[in-house]
Amino acid sequence: MRSIIEELSITERASERINLIRKEQNVPDDAFLRVGVVSGGCSGLTYDLEFNSDVQPEENDKIFDVEGLKVLVDMRSFLYLAGTELDYTEGLNGQGFHFKNPNATRTCSCGESFSI
Repeated sequence: MRSIIEELSITERASERINLIRKEQNVPDDAFLRVGVVSGGCSGLTYDLEFNSDVQPEENDKIFDVEGLKVLVDMRSFLYLAGTELDYTEGLNGQGFHFKNPNATRTCSCGESFSI
């Protein structure tokens, strides 16, 4: 089962892991999960995930509720993330969050950064 966020989706595995991290770190229920894109990495852009309870959403920010999880994506990042799926894996290639981004034209070998 997937939780659809307009043009951004979060798999059930990722949602479960996010909720586990939230509990482990005692993140307040009203905190946003900020999903963004920042400069950096081998390919030029990297993904950024963080909980933030002090954020004041701006007019063009996208805000979504996914099974009680408030997700905030700034408009600049959303332009890079449209159609992306956030997943969590624990396979042989390492455990962690993985973005399946159809907009990425190039990714680095470790999958941590991308370019458009």
